[in-house]
Amino acid sequence: MPKRRHTWFTQWFLDNKLTVVLLNILLLLLIIALFLKVRAVFTPVGQILGIVFPPLVVAGILYYLINPVINWSESHFRIPRIWSISVVFVLVIGILTWIVVSLIPIVQSQINSIINNLPDYWHSFQRALTKLNANPYFQRLHLDQSLSVSKVTKSLSHSFNGVLGTALGNLTSAVTVISNLVMIVLTAPFVLFFLLKDDRKIQPKIIKYVPDRLKVSTAATLSEINRSLSLYIRGQLTVGFWVAVMFAVGYLIGQMPYALLLGIIAGICNLIPYVGSALGLIPALIIALLYGHGLIWIVILVFLVEQTIETRVVSPLVMGNKMNMHPVTTIFVLLVAGGMFGLLGVIFGIPAYAILKILISKTFAWFRHNSIWYQDDSEFLAELPQVKKPNK
Repeated sequence: MPKRRHTWFTQWFLDNKLTVVLLNILLLLLIIALFLKVRAVFTPVGQILGIVFPPLVVAGILYYLINPVINWSESHFRIPRIWSISVVFVLVIGILTWIVVSLIPIVQSQINSIINNLPDYWHSFQRALTKLNANPYFQRLHLDQSLSVSKVTKSLSHSFNGVLGTALGNLTSAVTVISNLVMIVLTAPFVLFFLLKDDRKIQPKIIKYVPDRLKVSTAATLSEINRSLSLYIRGQLTVGFWVAVMFAVGYLIGQMPYALLLGIIAGICNLIPYVGSALGLIPALIIALLYGHGLIWIVILVFLVEQTIETRVVSPLVMGNKMNMHPVTTIFVLLVAGGMFGLLGVIFGIPAYAILKILISKTFAWFRHNSIWYQDDSEFLAELPQVKKPNK
């Protein structure tokens, strides 16, 4: 192996880790700046992804839910995979039909009841605000003028008119959303069918286009990503289902109005880590305050019981600590993803972060293994001139 010459360029650039890191950061910033300059070129790509991505996401979520059932039936009962998929599809269609026939009319009637009772709720809110302004302890805070009935009514009226104007102005967007939902409903089942059918062929087809020396590491990375997504999606949906059941049953026992609707809202909100339970509690608190009769204590009691069961029984059994994420990291991911992509960012931020974390860690491990800047310095030190120790 020829010896490397130790020039000033080698010393300050090639053998200097700090310089290499700074140059890599500079190169990354230049790439980002170039991308921002020519991002209009990628607009058609974004439009295509906007059409293709939603059905793939829905099909992917259903794939991670259904695939374990099909694998289990295929291994235990020796049923051909195509027949297992057909049976599961029939069962899913039956469950969805039961939901449409049984649960949706109940939820629809509860929503209609809320809409019909909005005037009564408004009068109850005004009476509560008037009583609050008459409270001597509240008057000491000097907030009675800013929270007067007329001012609050005027403020809420302006807010409602603004929301209504925005909604009427976005009718075209609403039509677009409805058409996208129809396309998802029509295309997602076909995508799901082929994902389940070709389950064992997807990864080998991807590996086929990878260089030979990277096939093993790429396969391991894909398997780790698949495992993380599977655990997260199944875990979150399972926990959300049981949260909805616990809230609905608790509200029914406490004779809370709109118990089923509030339970479903709580289960959906629970898909957002950490803050989802608090968000799901807000509608129940509003209904309890409007109805009175001590329902606020029922809501708090149900919430405390649900949180105890969820944190000590359901989540440890279903999720454990399989995502291996610190709570502070989770909160920052939710803040950044929510600020950039809104509600979708809050929902999909955690799995996206998990995928990026795996890719970055694997890439860094490969770079560390192959880069000369992370190798042992013994060979480099051996090439340096040895200093002879003076004789004593």
